[in-house]
Amino acid sequence: MKKVAILLENLFNVEEFVYPYHRLREDFEVHLVSPEKGKVYKSSNGVSFESTHSTSEVSPTDYAGVYIPGGYSPDKMRVNEDLLAFVSALNDAGKPIAAICHGPWVLASAMDLKGKKMTSTKNIKDDLIHAGADWSDEEVVVCGNVVTSRTPKDLPAHVKAFVELLK
Repeated sequence: MKKVAILLENLFNVEEFVYPYHRLREDFEVHLVSPEKGKVYKSSNGVSFESTHSTSEVSPTDYAGVYIPGGYSPDKMRVNEDLLAFVSALNDAGKPIAAICHGPWVLASAMDLKGKKMTSTKNIKDDLIHAGADWSDEEVVVCGNVVTSRTPKDLPAHVKAFVELLK
């Protein structure tokens, strides 16, 4: 069974974490990857999940792809060098990467966005444009191996496009 990582850090958006977590578990082995294995991380409204793996112990070669939920957790994620190296290596290998809402912040720190068509919450639109992305206000944008969406209302299309790339 293919393995998929979901990145986990405090202040994640519960909808943008729980919906893909359960959908991905239908077809894949899902690992919750965070700075500390076994630590409990809380969403912005107090829902908690415990990480299964630390960013320092995972190998990109073991994973079919990575999912990056939004909320304010990506702001914490993008300063973790192991996490950024993990995402960068998955991108270099052409493996599927999904990011929603504030999640593309991680992509701006982990990889070159020049020429990549992307979307996100409008709050980070300028950050992505300054990082070289071609930003578009769409439900879901698939550009090569990267799938991005704006908000929780886009989750059905977002997760469906990510699963299609993984298969």
